[in-house]
Amino acid sequence: MVEWLNKTVSEQYKLVRVLRSSEKSGIQVLRHKTLDKNIVKRVFEGNGDVYRILQGVLHPNIPIIYEVVTEDLLTIVLEEYINGITLSDELQDKVYSDKATRVIIRDLCSALAALHSMGIIHRDVKPENVMINSDGIVKLIDFDTARMFKAYKSEDTSVIGTTGFAAPEQFGISQSDERTDIFSIGILMNVMLTGEHPSKSLYKGKLSGVIEKCTQIDPNKRYSGALSLAKEL
Repeated sequence: MVEWLNKTVSEQYKLVRVLRSSEKSGIQVLRHKTLDKNIVKRVFEGNGDVYRILQGVLHPNIPIIYEVVTEDLLTIVLEEYINGITLSDELQDKVYSDKATRVIIRDLCSALAALHSMGIIHRDVKPENVMINSDGIVKLIDFDTARMFKAYKSEDTSVIGTTGFAAPEQFGISQSDERTDIFSIGILMNVMLTGEHPSKSLYKGKLSGVIEKCTQIDPNKRYSGALSLAKEL
């Protein structure tokens, strides 16, 4: 299947640019040779179950997944190309106001609520994985490290996440769940408002209480889910 998909893609698309390339993963922007439409080709080592669940799901804050193929632990994903900029790039030369932060975080909560309703925990919410397209619509991207919540598991099978944004339970304390993504959202809010991780500069404005509740070490003291956080905002 992987060989078939690669052949089909090479026949129908041409390479526009490489966004990321490493020994175990890669992301390319491709353009259809006749339709002049861009797509993203994502390759990584790992299970493609999350992408398969998302295939065909239509949500304004989640990229459309067109095709998913896994063979010998190698997964290839064809997904929607988002014409925009990452939140990480936006934060290079500015911080966000309280109002603008609320707008973006509410959109991210909408994406997370949809994921969580399908049993998907993102586990890597950070500025690099948040895109704002040319119409100002927020998209949560990159589900390579996302996992399915399993009620019978006491902890995650593997330790995955971005240091500084990952919740404590992602490091073997307990299993990741909806509140894991809430922790990362809290860190993200602080970075958006101050330009710094809360360990360096803790936001002191109106959203300080929300950030503090999101980033509690004990998951039971955080917001129970994305919808409850969105309601608070």
